[in-house]
Amino acid sequence: MRTLVIAAVLMTSLAAHAKPWQGIEPGVSKRDEIVQKFGEPSRVVTSEGKEIIAYFGKEAVKGTHQAQFRVDPGTKLVERIDVFPGPVIDKDTIENSYGPACPSGPAPASPCYLKKLTDDFRTYYLYPKLGLAIFFNEDGKTVQSFIFTTLKAAK
Repeated sequence: MRTLVIAAVLMTSLAAHAKPWQGIEPGVSKRDEIVQKFGEPSRVVTSEGKEIIAYFGKEAVKGTHQAQFRVDPGTKLVERIDVFPGPVIDKDTIENSYGPACPSGPAPASPCYLKKLTDDFRTYYLYPKLGLAIFFNEDGKTVQSFIFTTLKAAK
């Protein structure tokens, strides 16, 4: 639930492109591309007026426990991708892959994260320049999920 609340804040607009995941890019890719790439989903549901295409269990995308794609039913554009990784991923791996903490003062040209807290005091990193939020498990050290969204929505 906390992820959904925070993600709702991230989803204020769809005008800009985002970092793609597995070749699917929020704000650019269409619903049909998801099914072409990953096959028939485990489940398709509608929530808050959006179509959620989910892959889990035997249909899980390689390297994940689950992946969910939120699609606007009118435009058929992917708005957001929620990824729940299979392997354990730690903070050092995140920083080495996506960038370090943002320095105080003017924002650097390269991607960096802002350390945030959810309503239930869990840590997440927001990479506004990548359209990426990374949520950590209760241990505060390992990744629980990734949310890929448009750059503008991540601000």
